[in-house]
Amino acid sequence: MLTYEECLAMSDLTEGEINAIAEHEHLDPMIAMALGQYLITHDNELKIKKIIMDDIRHAHRTRNYSHERVLRSVLQHFLQCHPEHTAKQQIHAA
Repeated sequence: MLTYEECLAMSDLTEGEINAIAEHEHLDPMIAMALGQYLITHDNELKIKKIIMDDIRHAHRTRNYSHERVLRSVLQHFLQCHPEHTAKQQIHAA
């Protein structure tokens, strides 16, 4: 059986991105990792971007500013690692 760390090493997502998905979808991190990996491999990075942005808004509304800063950093890293897919999806959504 694979451990969480082994799965994380094979994933196209960071632990922060997985935690953001888990928080948003109320999932166990291992399940969130599977969902995130599915979204990445099926050209749906825009959904992950929206999830992280929703988490940022929620942290801001609840005045959890330290968590908001962490999530903003997660979003920035995600956009740097997946710029072509998020831009392509935004063009198709317009």
